[in-house]
Amino acid sequence: MKRILDKLTPALFLSPALILFIVFLIIPFCMAIGLSFTDQRLVPNLFVPTEWVGLRNYIRLFGDEVFYRSVLNCFIFVVVVVPLQTSFALFLAVMINQKLKGVKVFRTIYFTPVVVSMAVVCVVWAFLYHPHQGLINEMIHFLSLGLLGPYDWLHSKDMALFAIIILSIWQGVGFQMIVYLAGLQEISADVYKAAEIDGANRFHKFFYITLPLLKNTHIFLALTTTILAFKLFTQVWIMQGPAGYPEGSTMTMMVHTVSQGFRHGKIGYASAITVVFFLIVLAVSLIQRRLITRNSN
Repeated sequence: MKRILDKLTPALFLSPALILFIVFLIIPFCMAIGLSFTDQRLVPNLFVPTEWVGLRNYIRLFGDEVFYRSVLNCFIFVVVVVPLQTSFALFLAVMINQKLKGVKVFRTIYFTPVVVSMAVVCVVWAFLYHPHQGLINEMIHFLSLGLLGPYDWLHSKDMALFAIIILSIWQGVGFQMIVYLAGLQEISADVYKAAEIDGANRFHKFFYITLPLLKNTHIFLALTTTILAFKLFTQVWIMQGPAGYPEGSTMTMMVHTVSQGFRHGKIGYASAITVVFFLIVLAVSLIQRRLITRNSN
């Protein structure tokens, strides 16, 4: 009896999370797969019943220029944000891991944007990006002695996506910093002392001790940041609108999905986008994990 209870105890502790995972993730995703083969609408019509359309939604998807643009924008966002955000987070973590006065204040300052709602952050940064009254343009104008600016960040086809990238890095870097900080504090000081005895300088200690011992942290942050970057939605929806203004230059897969499903009522087509989105993110995550693991060995 005791053995049975010992085996059931972990399952009982896991069951609440497992039930929520199945109800809110597995079942909806399975439903999305099924709906992607139909012409399901947001508001059902009794006179026009839902029909099985086979691969029509997928055929239409791969001929959709807006979808291709959204995929490209997501990859640009991932390629820029993931390395910059993780590198900057590691730099901040190393800096605030020093035993200096006021370090706790800086930890709080760097982490504060993470706990602020993204909607609030977007509204604030929209004011900062204002072409005539925004603080960013005023700073550029002042530092360049009036030679540069003002720039219409959010209404420029070439600058809008990168304006969102800057906002996203600033808002999310605090989370990665805390994770890196936890990893740094797990490294024994004896390892660094032994390296100093062998004549290692700061450069050697960082590249030959700190980076290798943070391998698991690198993998975790790279994968989580990549998934979050592909899910880019709030910034674009609030600051640029459902059309990815201007001219679709900030359109993403999540924005395209919500726009098709809830603005145009095409649930079947939106479900097809989510299935393809899942496969893309899964493939990129697996490739990324394989490359990071191979390079770190």
